[in-house]
Amino acid sequence: MATVETTYLGGLRTEATHVQSGTKIITDAPTDNQGKGEAFSPTDLLSASLTSCMLTIMGITARTHGIDIDNTQASTTKIMAADPRRVSEIAISFKFPKTYTEKEQTILERAALTCPVYFSLHPDLKKTVDFGW
Repeated sequence: MATVETTYLGGLRTEATHVQSGTKIITDAPTDNQGKGEAFSPTDLLSASLTSCMLTIMGITARTHGIDIDNTQASTTKIMAADPRRVSEIAISFKFPKTYTEKEQTILERAALTCPVYFSLHPDLKKTVDFGW
């Protein structure tokens, strides 16, 4: 069974449906690549996937270790390169809602840097992560 079913809607727009939940995501080509930029672009989703994965794995680890990371925020910047057109860097800056011990910081950093999306991205794609400690 498929994980996601995607339909091209025309006008450089797609609709992806998560099969298990029925949740839908619209993508639109970015304005710098002939699109309207009215929704996430596929490369935006790639970048957001890394951030969400890191937060999720940190959340699992935090739960295991009794660390509260609720309301942690992250800003993600996608940097594109040409020839071939691709994401060359994803920069993530975390903002945690509280102060953590050095041990807790190490636990959270290690968790974030072992998320499956991080390891699935090509090693040439630069991943710049600022935990903001």
